[in-house]
Amino acid sequence: MIAKRGSANSVVKCCVRFGRTQVNELHNLTYVEFVQVVLGRNKQRLSIMSRIGRKPIEVPANVKVAVNGRVVSAEGPKGKLEWELRPEISVEHDVATKTLVVSRDSDQRLSRALHGLTRAILQNIIVGVTQGYERRLELHGVGYIAAILGQTLQLRVGLANELQVPIPAGLKVACPDQQHIVVQGIDKQLVGQFAAAVRSLRKPEPYKGKGIRYMGEQVRRKQGKAMVK
Repeated sequence: MIAKRGSANSVVKCCVRFGRTQVNELHNLTYVEFVQVVLGRNKQRLSIMSRIGRKPIEVPANVKVAVNGRVVSAEGPKGKLEWELRPEISVEHDVATKTLVVSRDSDQRLSRALHGLTRAILQNIIVGVTQGYERRLELHGVGYIAAILGQTLQLRVGLANELQVPIPAGLKVACPDQQHIVVQGIDKQLVGQFAAAVRSLRKPEPYKGKGIRYMGEQVRRKQGKAMVK
């Protein structure tokens, strides 16, 4: 056991800092082993795990998942997506429990980061092929309008020329009216990236609030200069 009982609080703090491991495991270490863990020389004594990465991913009944080497593919009602894994990460498909389990080859910093990231990406893929993703934008400003012409989004947002934005493959973009844009797709990254690119063409300014903003976005307003008498 650890020599000084008063150091239990520091053990718990280091427990949270060094990977959120079980407190009981730290209490079973000797003082020398604990110091080695803190210095990074005896990390195998602790089961350092990612809280996000270790959670299994539930696969719905209407989704077909295949793991071919380092490529994971999922096909559902909305479409099909695939993701290539990094060499540090591996994925197992448990057909009996209908889950995906993500694991890593070591406790190196990069492997730990990729562990949770890969799990989140695969979860987004499952949601994308079953439900899809949507991002809504709205235009604020006198004469600001948006329209769809073929595979091009046309924007009039107070500039000298009309903006022509090509719509990437895999996305469905619609304009219910001239002041709203709806971006839909199964790839969460592609939907968010296109919506952010459209918004960046005319970001909302803080004085009158004119520009392109996300639906429901709160724009921080500034007070204009008051007239001095």
